[in-house]
Amino acid sequence: MSLVHAGRLTRRSVLRTGGALAAAAALPRLGRAAESHPAIGTYPAGSEGSSVFIGISVPRTGTYAVQGEDELKGYMLAVEHINSGDPLLKKISPKTTKGVLGKEVKYGVADSEAKPNTAVQEQSRFISENKAILMTGSTSSAVAVALNKLAQREKVLYVTGVSGSNDTTGKDCVRYGFRQCFYGQTAAAAIGPVLLKAYGKDKKVAFLTPDYTYGHTVQKSMNDFLSKNGNWTMATNQIAPLGAPDYSSYLLNIANSGADFLLNINWGHDAVLSIQQAEQFGIFNKMKLVVPYQVPFLAKEVGPKIMQGVYAATDFWWTLEDKYPLAKMFVDSFQKKYDYRPDWSAENAYMSFALWADACERAGSFYPPDVIKAFEAGNKTDSVVGEVYFRAADHQLVRPVIIVRGKAPGDMRNPEDFWEVTDVIPGEGLMQAPDAFGCQLGDYT
Repeated sequence: MSLVHAGRLTRRSVLRTGGALAAAAALPRLGRAAESHPAIGTYPAGSEGSSVFIGISVPRTGTYAVQGEDELKGYMLAVEHINSGDPLLKKISPKTTKGVLGKEVKYGVADSEAKPNTAVQEQSRFISENKAILMTGSTSSAVAVALNKLAQREKVLYVTGVSGSNDTTGKDCVRYGFRQCFYGQTAAAAIGPVLLKAYGKDKKVAFLTPDYTYGHTVQKSMNDFLSKNGNWTMATNQIAPLGAPDYSSYLLNIANSGADFLLNINWGHDAVLSIQQAEQFGIFNKMKLVVPYQVPFLAKEVGPKIMQGVYAATDFWWTLEDKYPLAKMFVDSFQKKYDYRPDWSAENAYMSFALWADACERAGSFYPPDVIKAFEAGNKTDSVVGEVYFRAADHQLVRPVIIVRGKAPGDMRNPEDFWEVTDVIPGEGLMQAPDAFGCQLGDYT
């Protein structure tokens, strides 16, 4: 894949062509109605040529770097499939042939460092220098919320990568932002009944919570569900900063809390480090571990022995290939290209681009309000986890949540067989009313 230089080349930002080149003679398929639209955001400048540009910002350094790289690989595979008209992509976006509306998709990659200011700076540069028609990538909900605001201000579409905060499509929702992954509310509503069935009522729980919007909203959703439905009581909620190097003081308080369960809401390397240190503290001799918002590669990095029997909620696990034909196509394509099976951050990324391509094709235009309305139409489409659709009121994808339980090392069929899928729970019954978290989308123009 050749390098495309657009503006300055920084340590964090490398511009690449997105997949195979579209045929030079390919003609754009924008309809006449699109040509009469007034200028808005980067439209029409960003789609006047033979290609369109997407700005991708994911953490490539820091505590979320491993998950960010997996996410990036999902984006790159999606662009390759869009530009080549791959059969998997066409199952999700039937009108896609080669490129989106006949235009080759190119992209730039920036290291967000999981920092909102960095992500906004890099995406602003993609908008000004490359006329990006789409922004994506987060992995941190703080980044997602910041890019939501940038998208609405600049009138450039944003599809969230990974973001578990209720706020992303709640109080911080915007007309120009869309999210397809699960989040705190749906995680709690999915895994909560599983915990009550497995362990009963009247338990004490200790939370280990990262100190930002993702951590606080996931913790609240879990505590609200378990206390209301199972009379579980919160023994302690230990709040740690993102990227904490040492969890000793928090774990000491948890060890002395009398809790029956540790619900670790940390993500990325923070989850790995805190679980490893909890094991060293002997906490799991006293209480069971639950991961209400599963971390890609967690079992691999922590080790299956520690994760054995641990329940977690997630968006995707590769053994769903046995249930969903598109999941098998995705896993096979990803494994062939990258030599490992994808985790759910890659699945999120791939689906975000595939659903965007489908919305553009159905709109027949890159004009942002038309693409937004295509998303909002609630079109049901097949995906790697079955049929999905977006809610118009808050731009949240309605999709199932997957419950997994850590396998014993002796039960693993191969080195990547860390989790057993115990439940696939339909999304409709897990979601709050669209206005329950204060979503007000804002204007189209």
